[in-house]
Amino acid sequence: MTLREQVNKPPAITVQDLQFSWSNGATVLQSCSLEVPTGEFWMLLGTNGSGKSTLLRLLGGILTPEAGQIAIQQPLGFVFQNPDHQLVMPTVGADVAFGLVAEKLSLVQVRARVREALSAVNLLDFERRPIYALSGGQKQRVAIAGAIARHCQVVLFDEPTALLDADTQLELVAAVQHLVKNRGLTALWVTHRLEELNYCDGAFLLEGGKVLAAGDPKQIASQLERFKAREA
Repeated sequence: MTLREQVNKPPAITVQDLQFSWSNGATVLQSCSLEVPTGEFWMLLGTNGSGKSTLLRLLGGILTPEAGQIAIQQPLGFVFQNPDHQLVMPTVGADVAFGLVAEKLSLVQVRARVREALSAVNLLDFERRPIYALSGGQKQRVAIAGAIARHCQVVLFDEPTALLDADTQLELVAAVQHLVKNRGLTALWVTHRLEELNYCDGAFLLEGGKVLAAGDPKQIASQLERFKAREA
């Protein structure tokens, strides 16, 4: 893709004046707006209670906004913090194939999609491995493989490294960076780990239900640290 082609592409994710409150009246998001460029890896940061996971669930269609607009390229993939909440089949290959049922593909096509997706996350040798025998990081890669098999254009990640050890955290974020750059995916990744910002193209700072800043990850990290210091 040339630079001109990328500039002329519409954003993969567009959020305009989004508003959301819980049933008890507590406002989570108000006038929240952002854009994620197509084919880039962006991260969403904020202090506890800033609305990061709520925003991601609105983007994923899990929650419904009170007001505002969301435009997002399809198909869409979602990777949860705990992979056990979305892996439903007994083996790796079967779980990746499960997401393809609605497409009514032939067995040959399904097998090709599964193998392609597992190769992309370096788990091809694990196709017949039971899900229970996997590590946390491997389970997260199976969840990502499910999105790749469905040829998702956008993948949302809700703190996918929160339950992983330090080494596995960075392995996973590096793997997603590689997929974004080599497969043309667009990724939005919620995190509170500042070291993960080294792998993204840009970041958003969410506070008080609004995006207060967007752009250079290092600047966003500095602003977040100031917010945390103010709260301490």
